[in-house]
Amino acid sequence: MTATTAPAAGLPTGSVTQHLALDPSGFLGELYISFWIPTAVLTAALVIKLPSIIKLWRDPLLRAVGGLLLLACAVFAFAVPGNIARMNRLTGVPNFSAPWVYSLITAFCASCLLLIVAWRGGLSDRSAATRRAMRWVVGVYSAVIGTLWILFALADTPVERLRDLDTYYATTPFMREEIVLYLLAHTVAVLITYRLVRNWVRTDGLDAWLRWGLKALGVGYALNLVYDAAKITAVVARWTGHDLDWLSTDLAPPVAALSAILVAVGFILPHAGQYLHGRWRVRLGHWRLRPLYLLLRTFTGSGVPFTVRASPELRLTRRETFIRDVLLQLARHFDEDLRHRSYAAALALGHTPARARALAAAVTIQDAFAARQCPVDGDTPASPDTSDLLREIEAVSRVLRHTEEIDAVRTRAAATAESVPRR
Repeated sequence: MTATTAPAAGLPTGSVTQHLALDPSGFLGELYISFWIPTAVLTAALVIKLPSIIKLWRDPLLRAVGGLLLLACAVFAFAVPGNIARMNRLTGVPNFSAPWVYSLITAFCASCLLLIVAWRGGLSDRSAATRRAMRWVVGVYSAVIGTLWILFALADTPVERLRDLDTYYATTPFMREEIVLYLLAHTVAVLITYRLVRNWVRTDGLDAWLRWGLKALGVGYALNLVYDAAKITAVVARWTGHDLDWLSTDLAPPVAALSAILVAVGFILPHAGQYLHGRWRVRLGHWRLRPLYLLLRTFTGSGVPFTVRASPELRLTRRETFIRDVLLQLARHFDEDLRHRSYAAALALGHTPARARALAAAVTIQDAFAARQCPVDGDTPASPDTSDLLREIEAVSRVLRHTEEIDAVRTRAAATAESVPRR
């Protein structure tokens, strides 16, 4: 790889920009992405998915996702030039890493296709056609991996190449066939996967996080096609006596790294997004119930005991339970006539029916607090039905933050009561 961080010899400083434009190898060298970055992102995606994969191991879709992420991590870990050199020294065979990395890439291709078959079949599909398709994918790509090792054993590769093996040996017997074989296997698998992901994105009714994840996957697999095109073009150029090695050594690696990052993000987004969205909804619900909780806590003199290790879901459940229990105790003091008048008053003030019910309930609850000290006559009718109120505690709590609206409804409801002639 040729670095272009300083003016080339014999070139004036002002022509450095033009030199970079004419030297794509040097320009792309500035865009280098460390292979450890996509490896780290892919590992994070695998760690996030691992609990679900272990728990639902019988699910072929999750198994395919796990295999895909694991193999993608392995590809980038073993494709680092330093690791390539270490493996070559460890085995004592120049370029031994070539068939090893090619095999990992081919296995990754098989995982992509297995993911497609599992997704198209669905979680409950165990049909003979689905099993036959999976066996076909495993059989074909296993044969490809076996052929890669046979071709490498037949090839003569005495010179170790850490970065440009594909182009350096592009015209060498048997290595030429090996390089073409792994590139074609990769291209076919990625093309099929990209087309399916693109069609999946267009499906109606998808969760927003899943749709964004699929879009990231689509872009990631599209960049994989760019990687294949760059590699194939550089190899074919060698066959015709031209030198486009920079496509393979300088363009393809950063494209592959960016593609892997997007693929990992595509798998992370639906899981992490839905998880964070669920946590946000729980915390938001807990916060929205706070006004009603604080109001009802004055009725009992104490609230829900605070527990440090309690999860947000448990805290929300305890707050909801506390509110409903206190409302049931307070229900015998509810003035249903006041509630109906308050509802009519809220509607007259221009509120929607849902908000009018919440405002009427808030007025009724506050009135019940004022009446709770009064002794209850033994002939008092049974407590009114509170099922609707118990279902709408969040809406009631939210309107408690708008005291001016509650006061307006109470004033209008009182005026309505005074206008009714007494018998």
